[in-house]
Amino acid sequence: MSTSKRQMKMVGFLQAQNCSIAPGSWRHPAGATDFLSAEYFQRIGRILEDGKFHLAFFDDRLAMPDIYGDDHQEAVENGVRVVKMDPVSIITAIGMATSHIGLGITYSTTYYEPFHVARLFATLDLMTKGRAAWNVVTSLNNSEAANFGRVEHLAHDLRYERADEFLDVVTGLWNSWEPDALIVDKETGQFADPKKVHRLDHKGKYFSSKGPLPVPPSAQGRPVLIQAGQSGRGREFAGKWGDLIFVVYPTLEAGQKQYAAVKQEVAAAGRNPDDVAICPACYVCVGESQEIAEEKREYIRALAKPIDAVVLLSEALNFDFASKPMDSEFTDEELKKLSWSGFKERVISLSGKPNPTVRDFVHYSGRGTIGEFPIFCGTPTMVADQMEEWFTSGACDGFVLAATHTPGAYEDFVRYVVPELQRRGVYQKDYAGTTLRENLGIPMPVHPAQRQAAE
Repeated sequence: MSTSKRQMKMVGFLQAQNCSIAPGSWRHPAGATDFLSAEYFQRIGRILEDGKFHLAFFDDRLAMPDIYGDDHQEAVENGVRVVKMDPVSIITAIGMATSHIGLGITYSTTYYEPFHVARLFATLDLMTKGRAAWNVVTSLNNSEAANFGRVEHLAHDLRYERADEFLDVVTGLWNSWEPDALIVDKETGQFADPKKVHRLDHKGKYFSSKGPLPVPPSAQGRPVLIQAGQSGRGREFAGKWGDLIFVVYPTLEAGQKQYAAVKQEVAAAGRNPDDVAICPACYVCVGESQEIAEEKREYIRALAKPIDAVVLLSEALNFDFASKPMDSEFTDEELKKLSWSGFKERVISLSGKPNPTVRDFVHYSGRGTIGEFPIFCGTPTMVADQMEEWFTSGACDGFVLAATHTPGAYEDFVRYVVPELQRRGVYQKDYAGTTLRENLGIPMPVHPAQRQAAE
C-alpha cells in the first residue's frame, strides 16, 4: 500500500431499523428482511470489512416518526423508519464478527447522562480492541423529549451549550486512568497505582460527576468522536470535538466552501485540521454499463412514496408538515421554530427563497428519497471518477456511503468500485493497524498527566 498518497476514508452509514436511511429501501425486492436479527447486521459488517471500509456507523433517533399529523400511523403503515433498536448491542454483534473495521454509534447528549455514556463507550472500546467511535448528537424533536419525560426539546444553542459540558465530563472521565496505571502484579498484590487513577469532581451548569470512571483505557486511548454539526453553532462544536465530521453537501461547489469552513473551525479550536476527516454522505448506483446503473437508480427512486418525505421532514424539523398546504410559504416565525438549522439553511439556499414552501422543502431536501444526498451513478470507472474529483478538489477526505438497499448496495460498491479506487491509489488495500485511530490516521490522545509532566 502506498503510504505517500492521500487516501479516502470510507464509512458505511447504517441504521438499526427496518430500512436504510432511504425509507423505500425495505420495499426493494433484493432488500434483506431479517433486520431484527444479529446475522443481518453481521453480514453487512463483514461486507464492509472485506471492502476495507474504515468505519461502520449507526445514526439514531429516540422516537418513532410521529410528528406528521401528531400520529405514528402513517409512518408505521408505510414502514418509514419505524423500527429503531438501540445500536449498542448491534454494533457489539458486528464487532464480534469482524476484526478491523471501526464501530460507531450515535448517543444523545440531551437525553443521557455523561457517566453512562462514558462507561458504555469505554467498555465498547475495550471489547472491540480499540475500534469504538461515538457519534455525538444533540437530538432533534419533541417526540424524543416526550419519551424521556420532558415537555419539549431544548432550544438549538442551549443543546450545544449542554453538549459542550457533556463532552468535558465524558472526556474527563475517560482520563480517569493514566495509560500505565494498571500493574496487575500477583506477587506484590498491587493491582494498580492509585496515584494514576483520578477523580473528576466536575460541578457545572448542567452536570456534576465525581468519578473516577471504573473502566481503564483501550488500545486507542479513548473512542473516536464523530460529529455532524453544519450550522454556525454546530460547526463550532464539530471543530472543537470531532475527529471525523459527517456532512451533507448538495453539490461539489457547495462542498468545497463547507469543507474550507469546517477546517477553519478546527484550526480556530487550536487543533490540526489534517487530523480531522470530513466525509460527506452519498449514494452509489453502479452497474456494468451506464444504462444499467441509471436503470437501478430510477428503480430505487420509484420505490419512494410521497408520504415518506413529509413524515421524515416533520421528524427532522420538529414541525407538523400536515399543518400547512403544499404551496404555502413558511413564515419567519415558523422558520425560527424549525429545529435543524443546517437542514433549513440548505433548503433556503437551494430554493433561493427566504421563505420556502412545504413543496420546496420536499423537493430541495430530497428527504424520503435517494435525492437527499449526491448520487454517484455509472460504471465503476465513472463512479470512481466522480468520487475522485470530490476527493482531490478540496471537498472531502472521504465519504459516508448510504445504502439504496441492503446489503446489495454495499456488495455492489465493494465488488465494483473499491478495486477501481485501489488501482488509482486513493483507497487503502489493507488496514494500517488494529485500532480505529491507527486506520484513520488520528494521533493518540495525550493524557493530561503526561502533558503536565512534559511541560
